Amino acid sequence: MRLAGTFSRLDSENGLAPEEQWTLQVLKLAEEVGEAAQAVIGARGTNPRKGHSHTWTDVQDEVADAIITGMVALARLRPDAREYLTAVLARKAVKFLPAQDSSDEVLR
Repeated sequence: MRLAGTFSRLDSENGLAPEEQWTLQVLKLAEEVGEAAQAVIGARGTNPRKGHSHTWTDVQDEVADAIITGMVALARLRPDAREYLTAVLARKAVKFLPAQDSSDEVLR
């Protein structure tokens, strides 16, 4: 991922060790998730002081930011991020998707 490489290079040029870079990237992910949560609060109007300060489009934008930041974090932590994510997704999806036998697959 080009973004991950760019951010790693810039952080290295600023004297940050890899573990420091990874820590800051994960903290950035937490920040982005917090912004998505704030947008939900604003879209629902549950903060009496702010009222309806966001739209559901704002929520979607913030969720996208969190996903991008998470992918950058994973790419910075693992050179095989794409393959790793694919394997983790497949492993976790089994818990939620019904098992399919071969006859079911043929009928699709």
